[in-house]
Amino acid sequence: VQLQASGGGLVQAGDSLRLSCAASGRTISSYHMGWFRQAPGKEREFVAASIGWSGGSTAYAASVKGRFTISRDNARNTVYLQMNSLKPEDTAVYYCAAKSGSYSTTGSLYNYWGQGTQVTVSS
Repeated sequence: VQLQASGGGLVQAGDSLRLSCAASGRTISSYHMGWFRQAPGKEREFVAASIGWSGGSTAYAASVKGRFTISRDNARNTVYLQMNSLKPEDTAVYYCAAKSGSYSTTGSLYNYWGQGTQVTVSS
């Protein structure tokens, strides 16, 4: 499956952004879908996951819980990350990823990755 992330940009603290991850090649209903991010000089970290074919279950990193919402539209073969109340510490390149098999928050276990989209939050 090929993943294409988009929607990043430069915003001010407190603003919102919605990231999209469009998949092609296979339907995302076959995968757990995750969002990860990597800030300059830091390791990649888990942000959110849509678990299972319907995305009825979700998981979030503590740092984004209550501010970010992951969702999927299987008909559009797209996963979204709605980011509200953005903070400067949310600045990073955001990646979407797909994982078959069992669910995990460990990025190295994900099978497919998008190219990343830059999110910059100014104070």
